[in-house]
This record gives sequence, C-alpha cells and structure tokens, in this order.
Amino acid sequence: MLYQNRFGHFNFSKALLLGGVCTALLTGCNQSAQDTGSTDSPTGDAATEMKNVAITAIVEHPALDDVRKGVIDELNEAGFKDGENLTVNFQSAQGNTATAGQIAKQFVADNSDVIVAIGTPSAQSVAAATSTIPLVFSAVTDPVEAKLVSKLDGSGTNVTGGSDALPYEPQIALMRQIIPSLKNVGYVYSPGEVNSTIILKNLKEKLTPMGITVHEAPAQRSTDIAMAARSLEGKVDMIYTSTDNNVVSAYESLFQVAKESKIPLIASDTSSVARGAIAALGVDYYALGRETGKIVVRILNGEKAGDIPVYTPQALDLYVSPKNATAEGITLPQAVIDKAKEVVE
Repeated sequence: MLYQNRFGHFNFSKALLLGGVCTALLTGCNQSAQDTGSTDSPTGDAATEMKNVAITAIVEHPALDDVRKGVIDELNEAGFKDGENLTVNFQSAQGNTATAGQIAKQFVADNSDVIVAIGTPSAQSVAAATSTIPLVFSAVTDPVEAKLVSKLDGSGTNVTGGSDALPYEPQIALMRQIIPSLKNVGYVYSPGEVNSTIILKNLKEKLTPMGITVHEAPAQRSTDIAMAARSLEGKVDMIYTSTDNNVVSAYESLFQVAKESKIPLIASDTSSVARGAIAALGVDYYALGRETGKIVVRILNGEKAGDIPVYTPQALDLYVSPKNATAEGITLPQAVIDKAKEVVE
C-alpha cells in the first residue's frame, strides 16, 4: 500500500481507553467523506490501491504524444497521480507492428488495470491479446472498420475509446478554397494501416464525382515516404496527408519533397503545419487525450468499458502557414488565413 493508515502509529492501549471517542470520530469522518465524495475522483478502493495504467503507441510523433499527455494530465487531475496511487507504463512500438504485438502481450502479462492504445495498429494488437483487460483506444479513425468495436454506442466488450474521425466535406472544401482549379490530389499513405486505406477509399468516393482524381502513392515504411511523394511530381496539384502514423512521423522528409517539387501539402493533423503543411483542418489531439483520459478514469472508478460509448470530437481546428505555402509555390488566400485558429510562421 502506498498510503499508510493515518491511525497506524497510535498506542493501542490508549486507543482502547478512548475507544468510544474514536468510534464516534471515525463514524463522523467516514460520513463526511461520503458526503463530499466526487464521481470524478478515485472512489472506494481506487482511492487507496495502486493502479497500473499501461499506455502504448504505434509510434511517437507530435499528435500521438499530445494524446498521451492529455490522458496522463486527465488522470492526475482526477486524483490518479503517477508515482503516488498510479503507475504509468508507456511503451512505443517505433512504427513496428510486430513490436506492437509484443508490447500488448507484455501488458496483458503484467495484468494492467487498463491498457490505453494510441493508434489503430497498437489498438488492434492489444485487442488480439486480451478480451478481459479494459482496452481504451485513442486516435483511431474508424474503430468499427478496424474491428475494435461492433458499434460506437457501447461495445458490450472490454473495448472503448476515442476516435479521431473527421468529416470529409470540410476537408474537401478547404482544398478547393486554397486551389480553386483542383483536378488532381496526391495521397501518400501506408497500405498496411487500416485508417489510411479507409480514408483513401472515402476520398475517391467523394472526389471522383467532382471530377477530381486521387493519385495514390503507397509507402510501406516511413523511410519510403519521400520516394512515394516524388512519384507524384508533375501529376498532382497538391498532396493530402491524413493521420497516417508513418507519414506523420516522417513529415519533414515529405516537406523537403514538397518544397523541391512545389507541391502544396494540406493535412488533417494540425501538428503537421509546424512541420511543413500549408494548412490543416483537424482535431485537437491533446483535447482528444483528455477525453480518452476521462474514459480511463471512469473505468478505474468501476465502470465497465463496454458500457461507455466511443468518443468522437465534434470541433475542428484550422492551422495555416503562409511561410510554408510560399516555400511550396502557392499563396494562401486571405480568407483562409482569417479563419485560422492559429497562424504558424
């Protein structure tokens, strides 16, 4: 036990003489604690027992790092403090799905109270490793298509979490506002990541009727991203990047190609603007982490994962960089800049 009983150092002979008084005091204290208890703070055994939350991410990059930070901050604010009544164990798979599987098995062997899996490949690995330990995923675009849950309003299993699914219409409107003559969109992606293949399919379904062609450039590894982008040179008006983990982790190499080839990058991950995109319309990943953390707190306080609906953000933030736009051979319309939550220079 981390917390020692505050009455543990009493002299018991004296305590016996004052038994009636102590009993009354303890009864009053216990009643007071019950009256002032909050469902957002650790309750019952959760307030005194050391809890173990394991966190894994398929790779480390700013968006996924923000999710992790948000989860931990939410836990701390709810009274689950790392090093006091909480142990947090974080492991990154470094972009390797085999490593993700090994981490999942280790977390299950550790009998973690809750496993948080950031990114679809890590979440799928944990789901394959356990059907009993609560799994809270985050930054998963389509948890149903990824076969993590069968429905979003409560899975009835050990799995729930937070999705970063985005509506396509605002993304497409942004593309066309920046490039009104848009006819060809490049899409660099990892074919092994289900999030990315779903987005590719949906982009084609949305853009083809508009007379816009999607040119796909698959890249198996992060080291293949630059080569995939170069294959689009002379074929596309812009490159659209999703929250594909391999692509985001290697965004600087993509930016280098964009500058040399004068192909504007438009993203759905706002952290990509600081790393080379000219504009991005997406979710706040730190806020997504906080919402994911709230789900973890509910489970630590006794709720079943399968009873908790999947969280999906409703608000989108626009980030822009006129400096990156100039480097990539385009000028951002002032109307787009004026709508931005943040202008990155």
